[in-house]
Amino acid sequence: MPTLPLFALPPKPPLVGIARLASQGESLREGHNVEYFTLPAKSLLNRCASRRGVPFEWTINPYRGCEFACKYCYARYTHEFMEMRDGVDFERKIYVKQHTAELLRQELRRVKQEESIAIGAATDPYQPAERRYEVTRGILEEFARHRGFHLGIITKSNLILRDIDVLQAVARQNRLSVNVTITTLDVELARILEPRAPRPDLRLEIIRKLSDAGLRVGMSGSPVLPGITDSPRDLEALVRAAAEAGAHHLFAGPLFLKPCSAAVFLPFLEKEFPRLVENYKRRYHGRAFLPDAYAKPLSQLVERLRKKYGIGGDPRRSRMIVPRAPAGEQLMLF
Repeated sequence: MPTLPLFALPPKPPLVGIARLASQGESLREGHNVEYFTLPAKSLLNRCASRRGVPFEWTINPYRGCEFACKYCYARYTHEFMEMRDGVDFERKIYVKQHTAELLRQELRRVKQEESIAIGAATDPYQPAERRYEVTRGILEEFARHRGFHLGIITKSNLILRDIDVLQAVARQNRLSVNVTITTLDVELARILEPRAPRPDLRLEIIRKLSDAGLRVGMSGSPVLPGITDSPRDLEALVRAAAEAGAHHLFAGPLFLKPCSAAVFLPFLEKEFPRLVENYKRRYHGRAFLPDAYAKPLSQLVERLRKKYGIGGDPRRSRMIVPRAPAGEQLMLF
């Protein structure tokens, strides 16, 4: 006679919403520890509900998860909505949204002309999956059929150069700004911070080529990592390189650590920068945001460097920098 457990385990609650849709996703392919799934999305355009004054009203993320595996990535929490609690799943299980152009066409009527749309605020729209699935290109082709929208693209990938033609088509009838994230010029440092993202020199080439193509392009230096990428010499080198590449604007802000991000980032520090571990634990104890004592001098330094090298601030600067995060702290969300 089989032995029954002393205590019956409670049944798991049924999955709902995005978690249910993700569980129904069909595996597309797998390679180097990354697996791609379909995601039958019900909506593409997301109303930004943040109370921290982010510089856009709407977001579009063509993919859920990001293969670039940046150790500091704040967006790992988005996989938790799909009941995936391991932060590493964010870089290993990539969900490819389906029927995006059709969804966008239906939803754009919700957007007022003065409102801004950020493409890639949580996951890179030009990560490796885009080379095969072309979801981002399809979205941009849809925007090229419309006029009067304010669009911003955030990426680390030189794959965006594939789409210069459609970017130019979008820019002819809409306000378009491309923001290329470069956190360091040190190739070896970039390799351990952002393991599968293109090299810094390739990202500078994005700025140069998009600028030469007549597109408005700038650099995001965010996040600035205390004790790792925040020396005045390194920041000046970054701003100088942006100016030489033809960047129209530049912004940078300090690292912030949500708990799911800290679960990946702190073990990374233990391995690569053990001398900084206690410093980070103290700085971020009980908080995700650094205080003004760090953020304000950093902002002032970046401002001085921008002026020295003749680079503009962000095209929507008054809204691009979050003036106050909770408890009087400051944050830039790029």
